[in-house]
Amino acid sequence: MTPDEVSPTPRRTPIVARTVARTVGLVVAPTLGLVVALTLGLVATGIGSGIAVRHAAAGSWSILTAGGSAVAMLGLVLTGIGVRGLWRGTRRWWRLLALPGTLAALGLLYACVIAAMATVVPPTPLGAGGPHQLGPAAHEVRIETADGAPLAAWYLPSRTGAAVVLRHGSGSTRTATLPQAAVLARHGYGVLMIDARGHGNSGGRGMDLGWFGERDTAAAVDFLLARGDVRDGRVGLVGLSMGGEEAIGAAGADPRVRVVVAEGATARTAADKDAWLPGGVPGAVQRGLDRLTDVAVRSMTPAPRPPTLADAVRRAGRTPFLLITAGTRPDEQRAAEVLRRLAPERVQVWTVAGAEHTAGLRAAPDEWERRVIAALDEALEPATLPAP
Repeated sequence: MTPDEVSPTPRRTPIVARTVARTVGLVVAPTLGLVVALTLGLVATGIGSGIAVRHAAAGSWSILTAGGSAVAMLGLVLTGIGVRGLWRGTRRWWRLLALPGTLAALGLLYACVIAAMATVVPPTPLGAGGPHQLGPAAHEVRIETADGAPLAAWYLPSRTGAAVVLRHGSGSTRTATLPQAAVLARHGYGVLMIDARGHGNSGGRGMDLGWFGERDTAAAVDFLLARGDVRDGRVGLVGLSMGGEEAIGAAGADPRVRVVVAEGATARTAADKDAWLPGGVPGAVQRGLDRLTDVAVRSMTPAPRPPTLADAVRRAGRTPFLLITAGTRPDEQRAAEVLRRLAPERVQVWTVAGAEHTAGLRAAPDEWERRVIAALDEALEPATLPAP
């Protein structure tokens, strides 16, 4: 066969392949690029605005505030480019996906905002008040965690051989727990009030979902058990909001914790909420948002993801719990009831009628004192105070 008689088929095949490749490149590649731009834009907008808003709200005008604002603006530009390009380059019937696509975009934006606000924590001023409010024996101490974070604390020595670690909520410091410390001090308990890492005068990187709680609390328990005024391992935990969740988690990780009083505890992770969120569409939407937020949080913090509060209660052996919930917060009541059902012989729940979040002492001071001291006394068996 001569060269002129060779079939033309081999020449046509590469031409067809190149034509298909060009078509795919013209259609798919630009679309993929726009999707990437939109996704990156949403992530940047969420993270940047979460950082900027959280720092500005705290009065912290720093490089992080400015940087967060710049990242958010860049994200908005990328988001606009992605939305405009996808809308103009999409066939009309594909535009039916605009509504679910918008909802998914809003979910991603929400998750990034919450994650940034929880993991890039602004400086938290210590606030008014000090250890002098607890008596002349109260003083400043420094504690170091196992991973090297320096924690600032006030300590009032025990007069009964028993002591309590007092944990504050997110976005606050040990000064927020001074009213509770005064009640405990009145009954002779040693009180260790620590600033969570990254809060107040403590070092380390802050994390407002309490994922460092087990490490910080373990260091606090180490400190108390090394003191001569605390005898026979008589150590308990009292926590508010995030501090309450940290206290529950610490009891599950540390058998030295003899009793926990947690007020306003609800959840540290999406898994915590699964047991008490409502069913139906609203519950399903919230569960999806929470799981997406968990993924975003894990990517933005070195803190270890904690076990669920339910798992902590199960692992706490015979440790008793008093869970205090606000009468105006149904979510607190549902979360506490889930934990009570796990171990009704060890978990008590008290709902303070009309109280706001962590305001049980303010709403019912006498009852708060009676119930909290009774729970601590039963578990820690403090020595009788000498007569005045």
